Amino acid sequence: MKGLVESVLEEKLNSNDEFIEISFFEVRIKNNLSKNDSFEFIRLARTKLENLGYDVYLTNSKYKYKGEEHIVPENELLIAIKS
Repeated sequence: MKGLVESVLEEKLNSNDEFIEISFFEVRIKNNLSKNDSFEFIRLARTKLENLGYDVYLTNSKYKYKGEEHIVPENELLIAIKS
């Protein structure tokens, strides 16, 4: 699981290291994870991103980005913003 988390985060960080989105599709469908495995994936990703200095928000959480307030949509499992 840690290898998958590292791989997904590396791809995300290389794409945009300021704002990271991890969707339900990416975790559950693309990587064929069970519900329990997806919870573990998000737990590990959240810890890694927080250790890298990101503010992490999960589904239905409110967050501010570029001065605007947003809510993490149902199809997004995690959004991380560089502090």
